[in-house]
Amino acid sequence: MEKLVFLCLGLAAMATAAPVEGWLHMRGPLQTGVSLEERLPDKIQAEDALWTVDLPGRSTPTVANGRMFVIGHLGEGADLQEGVFCFDAETGKKLWEHKFNDFLSDIIYTRYSSSSPTVDSETGNLFYQGTQGLFASFTPDGKMLWQHSLMEALGRMTFPNGRTATPVVDRDLIITRGIMANWGAQGPPWDRFYGFDKKTGELVWAAKPGGRPKDSCFSSPALGWLDGKRVFYATTGDGSVICANARTGEAIWQVPLFKAGINASVVVYKDDIAAAIYGTPYEPGQMVGLKIPHVQPKDANPVVIERKQVELWTKNISTSTSSPILVGETIYVVAEKGELHSVNIRTGKENWKIKLGIEQRNASPLYADGKIYLPMLENPAGEGGAKAGGTGLHGAFYVIQPGRDEGKVLSHAVLDGRCFATPSIYNGKLYVQTTKKLYCFGKAGKSRGLVKAPKAKRWPKPGKATRLQIVPSEILLAPGQAVSFRTRKLDANGFLVEEVDGSTLQWESYIPPTAKVRARMNATFNDRGQIVADKKMISSAGAFKATLGDLTGVIRGRVLPAPPLSEDFEDFKLNEDSLVDQGVKFAYPPLPWIGARFKFEVREKDGSKVLRKTIDNKRLQRATVFIGEQSMSNYTVQADVLTDGRRRKMSDVGIINQRYYIVLKGNEQKIEINSNLDRIRVPERGSPPNYRWKANTWHTLKARIDVADDGSGVIRAKAWPRDEAEPEGWTVEYRHKNAHKSGSPGLFGFSPQMPVYIDNVKVTPNN
Repeated sequence: MEKLVFLCLGLAAMATAAPVEGWLHMRGPLQTGVSLEERLPDKIQAEDALWTVDLPGRSTPTVANGRMFVIGHLGEGADLQEGVFCFDAETGKKLWEHKFNDFLSDIIYTRYSSSSPTVDSETGNLFYQGTQGLFASFTPDGKMLWQHSLMEALGRMTFPNGRTATPVVDRDLIITRGIMANWGAQGPPWDRFYGFDKKTGELVWAAKPGGRPKDSCFSSPALGWLDGKRVFYATTGDGSVICANARTGEAIWQVPLFKAGINASVVVYKDDIAAAIYGTPYEPGQMVGLKIPHVQPKDANPVVIERKQVELWTKNISTSTSSPILVGETIYVVAEKGELHSVNIRTGKENWKIKLGIEQRNASPLYADGKIYLPMLENPAGEGGAKAGGTGLHGAFYVIQPGRDEGKVLSHAVLDGRCFATPSIYNGKLYVQTTKKLYCFGKAGKSRGLVKAPKAKRWPKPGKATRLQIVPSEILLAPGQAVSFRTRKLDANGFLVEEVDGSTLQWESYIPPTAKVRARMNATFNDRGQIVADKKMISSAGAFKATLGDLTGVIRGRVLPAPPLSEDFEDFKLNEDSLVDQGVKFAYPPLPWIGARFKFEVREKDGSKVLRKTIDNKRLQRATVFIGEQSMSNYTVQADVLTDGRRRKMSDVGIINQRYYIVLKGNEQKIEINSNLDRIRVPERGSPPNYRWKANTWHTLKARIDVADDGSGVIRAKAWPRDEAEPEGWTVEYRHKNAHKSGSPGLFGFSPQMPVYIDNVKVTPNN
């Protein structure tokens, strides 16, 4: 099995010869939801669409050099797939598509395709972050350049609402975010931001500029400048507005605003005022104007600033997921209950508001040619709704002419499908996606209203070098594998000073002072500056520090062997004192395992050392752990499992094989195969028990997957009491038409009340 750093599937694409022009990001060329284009339609009517395509989703189309890119989903049940689609922007002809299965997620209904493709203005390449956590880059012609499974590589978590962030390009970086539970110091679940090299897919930096998250967050970062630094502003899952260095990820400041996550993107006025809006469908929030502070952190943590120190104004306008736009000094934002508001960003004075609907989700306004183009979640009851069949199945689309004292409705259209997506505009055409269709409105041919975006600010010259940046900053190796690094000198603001010959660096194993587990990665450096993993078939994780004169830099890495793998936990030393159970000793779980930290711990049970699911943190009741590499396939997983409790008060425990959960359901008395409970669940909900098992008794759980040449696969699972012989047959089998072709093995625990235990984990190649 070939292993590459972060599953890089291709080489960097060469820059395109022609300039890349279009609507390249969901927030537009100014990052504010504003188009500079002119000669755009005053009226939008569904029957006047230039073309439509049956492609449901919640994504903002992006346009580049005559091609339109959008994320959508097709199929139903186990056959549903989300993907990125490319169309001729003029005709709607499909040019190419890449579709992917959902896997191991808790997304409900069809809440897919909420992120949007981002196009790089230098290369024309586009970037996709899927609801399931796949993060990939494609050429304009659809060739995949690289791909990561963020869930298996970095511990990205999913949520029932399916909200997924849209990445943003900043020069050589593609920046994205998510709630992640990785390994080591990055093990605690946190709202993290990541900067990847846009051409190679290598990780450049990782950051957690906010506090511990209370909710998911899918807002897109807004790039800007602050005190000579290239920065991004964003809202976070802990309810804050943050500012971080876009070149290094280092946090600068944080302003806590709300006790729940903020999903709406921030708008920034002249790098002087930031406006953020928050709220939930169940709790009213506010829109707040903040004076951007000029502070410098003293360590790796952001400067935490009280709201009252920087608050300029507050308006009782609330929304959970629709983002404001900024036109000059005026904010336009749609409140939770369907009112469009006009507010001055400097003073907070409300100019006017207009009631357009009863509810709004996700979709944001778009401003162009003196008009606001606005999709609303559902068409309000009335004449248009009656013609279209009432509310619930149809969205509304408004064109508003904003004045100083009022907003005037120029047109109101009823669209097929609910409107969760923000529209986009380019070359005289408006694109919008609903939960049923993709629409294109406007005039055919080239528009005379195209206006070039203003030139970007010239970047400053770098200063004196103060540190090293080593790329990739995190690696995953197979035993015996070697990887090279690129080393850069950066100045104090994070700007590149010069590239460095990696062979001139001095490397040493490094254990951070705050490390809970003082472990080392089984690897050394050769005379070419490459890191080479030890050939021993054992897993390890740790960090290395590079030194060049008085400059230093750090990388993290793991070594994971291919099957056969086994872990019985007997070599772990129980030296840690439990803060929950007095007098009990434990050890942290294996360091290289993704997602295990704070969710599992090694304890003694029945005379053996075993893995125990923690139950003290209600937010971590459900835990998924990955113990291998994401390209693994054709293997069998086996483990001994146990739940405390009694009949009707048992927890769930299981294993993961190639992106399928195989779970012993305690209260339901079943062996269940699932990958997303709304897509694949065998046996079905409500079916009779297929395996009766007792609490406080060890059972062995085993699963195997075989994928055929036609792409279909059979998932087989069985269980038996550990002290009995293995049965010949399988307890449950499921045939998946489009099976998952690869995926890391792993473990699963869901312990709302009773702890579960896992022991004797084995991963073996299929015969």
